[in-house]
Amino acid sequence: MPPPKAISNPEQKRLVEASTHEYDWKLWGPYLSERQWATVREDYSPDGNCWDYFPYEAALRRAYRWGEDGLLGISDRKSRLCFSLALWNEKDPFLKERLFGLTGPEGNHGEDVKEEYFYLDSTPTHSYMKALYKYPQAAFPYQELREENARRGIDDPEFELIDTGVFEENRYFDVQAEYAKDGPEDILIKITVTNRGPEAAPIHIMPTWLARNTWSWGAHHEGDNHESLFFAHGKYSITTEHQGLGTYTLNVDARNNALQGMLFVDNDTHHDDVEDGDGKKYYKDGMNRYIVDGVKECVNPKEIGSKSAFYFKALLEPGEEQVIRLRMYQGIPKKDEFLDFDDIFAKRLAEAEHFYDGVIGDDHSPEEKRVMRQAYAGLLWSKQFYYYVVKEWMRGDALQPAPPSARTRGRNSNWMHLYNRDIISMPDKWEYPWYASWDLAFHMVPFSAIDPHFAKQQLVLLLREWYMHPNGQIPAYEFEFGAVNPPVHAWAALSVYRSSGKPGWRDREFLVRIFHKLLINFTWWINRTDVDGKNLFSGGFLGLDNIGIFDRGATLPTGGVLEQADATAWIGFYCANMLEIAVELARVDRSYGDIASKFFEHFMTIKSALNGDRGLWSAEDGFYYDSVRIGDKKIPLKVRSMVGIIPIFAATIIEEHVLAMLPGFKHRFEWFMLNQPELAVHVISSRDHRNNYLVSLASPEQLRSILSYVFDEDEFLSPFGIRSLSKYHKDHPLVFKVGAEEYRVDYAPGNSETTMFGGNSNWRGPIWFPLNQLFIESLLTYHQFFGDDFTMEYPTGSGIQMNLKEIAADVCCRLSRLFLYDPETSERPFWGREGTRAGENWNELILFHEFFHGDNGAGLGASHQTGWTALVTWCLDKARELGATP
Repeated sequence: MPPPKAISNPEQKRLVEASTHEYDWKLWGPYLSERQWATVREDYSPDGNCWDYFPYEAALRRAYRWGEDGLLGISDRKSRLCFSLALWNEKDPFLKERLFGLTGPEGNHGEDVKEEYFYLDSTPTHSYMKALYKYPQAAFPYQELREENARRGIDDPEFELIDTGVFEENRYFDVQAEYAKDGPEDILIKITVTNRGPEAAPIHIMPTWLARNTWSWGAHHEGDNHESLFFAHGKYSITTEHQGLGTYTLNVDARNNALQGMLFVDNDTHHDDVEDGDGKKYYKDGMNRYIVDGVKECVNPKEIGSKSAFYFKALLEPGEEQVIRLRMYQGIPKKDEFLDFDDIFAKRLAEAEHFYDGVIGDDHSPEEKRVMRQAYAGLLWSKQFYYYVVKEWMRGDALQPAPPSARTRGRNSNWMHLYNRDIISMPDKWEYPWYASWDLAFHMVPFSAIDPHFAKQQLVLLLREWYMHPNGQIPAYEFEFGAVNPPVHAWAALSVYRSSGKPGWRDREFLVRIFHKLLINFTWWINRTDVDGKNLFSGGFLGLDNIGIFDRGATLPTGGVLEQADATAWIGFYCANMLEIAVELARVDRSYGDIASKFFEHFMTIKSALNGDRGLWSAEDGFYYDSVRIGDKKIPLKVRSMVGIIPIFAATIIEEHVLAMLPGFKHRFEWFMLNQPELAVHVISSRDHRNNYLVSLASPEQLRSILSYVFDEDEFLSPFGIRSLSKYHKDHPLVFKVGAEEYRVDYAPGNSETTMFGGNSNWRGPIWFPLNQLFIESLLTYHQFFGDDFTMEYPTGSGIQMNLKEIAADVCCRLSRLFLYDPETSERPFWGREGTRAGENWNELILFHEFFHGDNGAGLGASHQTGWTALVTWCLDKARELGATP
């Protein structure tokens, strides 16, 4: 192997140093949660109702047990020391210390953040970061948001902050937080507050530094069991001696006459039965009481406590800025630490530009680059410290009341091994401040373009023995770790592996490491979901929530067994991925050829079951459907949905030269073809002129039939991607009666119109990035095999013939256009009805939603789903690679 080339890119050099532990550049980052309240971890209620047990307002007074949250904040990787902002506009009833939103029961479409904030930039080591929060100058409409959303039903749109009118006439502050590192433990912080309104307006700003409470519980497994205190060191410095991190200092630039002083309280719960000024504690809400209520005795006059802040107060004229400069570093206070402040910021920003110039190609337009840069920023800002030790949570803490006995039999009670205390990529740090296994798998595809080491580490992490169940199941998400998500981990591992270098130079150790754990997980899937041993699988809701006519995670009202086209296809997809991995590993170690044979033969038995007489293919309609089987009776559920498209994802190519390299696999392959003619016929019929084999669940004829539906604009094809349910059901709803009960599926292109799964997710019409991405990949696999001669009418009925590569490129463009600014309409499609955002100081700000309206592209669901929706970066790259322009 030749010696490694010198790295000229400073951020790439930092990434190497972080991955080899030479310098810990990732010690500090955006790891602070944006919502710790109302999470499962903080729920110690007798009924398991986390929403009611720890509401938003309670966070003002109550210390957290398993984490911290804050506004535009950062922390070390264990969130032991946390920095964030607190704001007050002299109108709100309390400080703005964290983002507000509705709980699941409060929202007419489930939990929903009601704030305007944007992730603008970040490098992978967080050497430079930038985010923006828009803070109204009028009183924040907490009650109006709650009452209006409570009044609205499930058929109504959500009532958002922007709908209240608080941003009219630009009467708000832009609050921008920027961070730049001069070393792994030397962080420069710049807070810029700008009055966007037409009149002078007051603003109070509290850059807040606190220690996560690790001392009130009597827990000893963290290692930090003593209260970590902050001390005033002169007028412009705060220092702490942290048990785990050592001495740290936070300095403020003294050249700011808005500075009022420093405030100190304790990050401890203010119980209702404790009087203020008891002389012993200055509680978590002390700063709020001091500033908002004027109760001066609520802060410690000795300037000591586990929660501290510098306090600024200013009256800003229209367009005026207030800039606050701080520096946090390991060690005691230094002199002149702000002399080079602006130079360091400028240097880190220039290095960030240099880094992304190497990631985002010059063939992208400035607008495309803006979308990609903010998508990557959101992906990086959504890394969070996630802490949850189920055994400790179940039995409670030594210094706290014991949890109710029902807890030992309730949520996650069979996951007592689970010990999570890591930085993990979140779907959305407010709406979903917990990892979801299949979401995370998709996150790692765009992550691999900017930080492949982190991408590999995350995929391995979920398979480690303190995550994966001893039976082989991967934990789903904290509300129910035992829920079943689609098995996409092997696909993600392959994707990340292939992006880690050219053939022959890739990270085989990673692939070997993950493959052996995936074997355990695969066995769990087969034993759990193939109840009758017929290779037709019943996996439950499989992450697609309300896509079916019934709740697929519950007992059927009809009785019998639900045989799922998607569950069966996902297992076929898993087989194909494992076959590809085994073949790749067998290139060096031929013992993997035996395992490749196992997955090839298993795949073919699944294909036979899916397409056989008892299978799920409708020859009449030319589409796959779920079926209810009661004894020998099969009742197809004729919903034209993504469920019937997923089978085409399971496709891989076995190349003749690979067979020649692997004599053991080739021998078994030829034996199978000779001795299993009823299965081999499917492979022989899909052989190209190079003697390569297409291994796919769907035959070429079935593929054409399914794609004719998908490419029909009156069915699946939207201007902005592929819908999750056919528009056909708008005029032809599927109605199914069981006794006196009626069940139905209607086309709903926007938010959910059913309460199934809480009503906060919808697979009955909207566009979702993850399955669109898999669909595009499958088209490219088929094109690789069939070539340019395989064409389809696209769109269906248009008379235009295109090959599958050209169609894949167009779908990439459609998805990308969700975010791209249209100068003719002055809109971005994802704005939807909230196009009022358009205008100065808004036009270039982009949100990455959970899913998108199937007709107009409006962003829906979680608004900062910068996990799998960051796949737009993949789409933009792929479109350009295929010669298309979005």
